[in-house]
Amino acid sequence: MPAPEKAAGALRTIGELSQEIGRPQHILRYWETRFPQLRPLQRAGNRRHYRPEDVALVRRIHALLAHEGYTIRGVQRLLAAERSTKGGGSRAGALQAIRDSLAQALDRDSG
Repeated sequence: MPAPEKAAGALRTIGELSQEIGRPQHILRYWETRFPQLRPLQRAGNRRHYRPEDVALVRRIHALLAHEGYTIRGVQRLLAAERSTKGGGSRAGALQAIRDSLAQALDRDSG
């Protein structure tokens, strides 16, 4: 019998999230070391609980890596550029970083 669906705003465990996106738990723990934006709550016994914004970020990282052809470094640059835009940084710089990432992806595809 499948587990009941959680509410959209409910916390997810690392096991639930890894099953949802189809990646092993150790990959999610590795992503935490590579993406400073990803900081799940840690409860007793270092159990990770992902908030809705963490879940959205994990889904986005997964999509960029698995479906869009980005590398870890490319996703880091993209997220950093977006963070600087939201933090009042240069919009032109963020757009340039995105263009550079896209150009690299096109070069990989055509080469």
